[in-house]
Amino acid sequence: MSVAARFRSLGTACLAALPLLMALANRSSPLFVGLAALAFLIAALIEEREDLAATLLEPLATPLGASALAFLGWCLVSIAWSPFPALSWRVAGEFLPTVLAAYLLARLAPGRLSGFALPLAVAATAAASLYIAVGMLGGLPVQKALGMRVAEFVFNRPVLTLLLIASPLAYAAIRRGWRLAGIAVLAFALLAVLASVSGAARLGLAASLAGALAARFLPRPAALGLAGLGLGLCVALAPVEGDVLARFMPEAAHERLVQSSSRARVAIARSFGAAVAEDPWRGAGYGTAARFAETGVAQRLDPEMRELLPVGHPHNSFLQVWAELGLPGAFLAGLALMLMLRAVAGYPPGAFAAAIGLAAAAAAVAFVEHGAWQGWWTAGLGAAITWLRHGLAGAETGTRP
Repeated sequence: MSVAARFRSLGTACLAALPLLMALANRSSPLFVGLAALAFLIAALIEEREDLAATLLEPLATPLGASALAFLGWCLVSIAWSPFPALSWRVAGEFLPTVLAAYLLARLAPGRLSGFALPLAVAATAAASLYIAVGMLGGLPVQKALGMRVAEFVFNRPVLTLLLIASPLAYAAIRRGWRLAGIAVLAFALLAVLASVSGAARLGLAASLAGALAARFLPRPAALGLAGLGLGLCVALAPVEGDVLARFMPEAAHERLVQSSSRARVAIARSFGAAVAEDPWRGAGYGTAARFAETGVAQRLDPEMRELLPVGHPHNSFLQVWAELGLPGAFLAGLALMLMLRAVAGYPPGAFAAAIGLAAAAAAVAFVEHGAWQGWWTAGLGAAITWLRHGLAGAETGTRP
């Protein structure tokens, strides 16, 4: 085995084992996506040096690449008026390297994964799902035995990672004739979602199924239109989410979602939405959500609107973009999402369904769950895109998608 092949094997192992690694250590995905990206980069420097620049730079010259770079550039520009530049740079220090690693992996790994990629990925998905299900049913015995914090939400990040990876991995398996393995991946991911306490994962699962079915059975223009409408509404309605829910969400729904703290989430969304309305043009600055209650715009709000701002983030990534990056950030994010839909419009049917399902799941979770810049989420998206592009590749190794 050549040196380059050894590095590809290392990168393949890190990517394929990711579901299980996340189940064992629920913030580990940035590390292993980074290692996988580095391994494939070294392999490319050894064997594909002449083509490497084109492979990495050509996508950045497309409208989608340019919009993504513009968004990242605006994130950095906004640090200039952040009241907490050290915090902003610390958040960027987690997010930006993970974005770079995810991009390198998605560009360099598809079509070049080692032959054991799919068997290991399917096994890791099964093992992670069973570990989560058994752990939840047994009252988290491993965590108790190790003296770790015993909390049911400990599996939320691994489950959300499984949700992202499942349909692209299943598509990659089915594309190569592993139909039963692809179905098994979906079944095990479903088991993990249902065993967990993550309402966001269930919402993401429903959105993923709806998006994939629409993409598979509706005329493609209609499916793209529905996806574009959904993503556009996520961006446009984020600042008024709290007010809309406060007015129209019935009390019975709050009672059913008491475990998800729905009342507090609505109040948090109203508070951040009020901050956006107070200063919609440029935002408070990138990465300021953790100390948003101390920002100048927060101090101008009524006292009752400031009470829940110290929670750390608005539990809505689209709203966080509005609050931190203002209208330019929201516009660039929305533009990138629309251009992403244009980029996948020409995919073959199976890949198109997997891509729309992935976008729907990610948008649904981002609208109700974590902070926008968390590395584990970015790494999970990078892994999912890598599997999707690997499914588009023409062979298990050696063919560029």
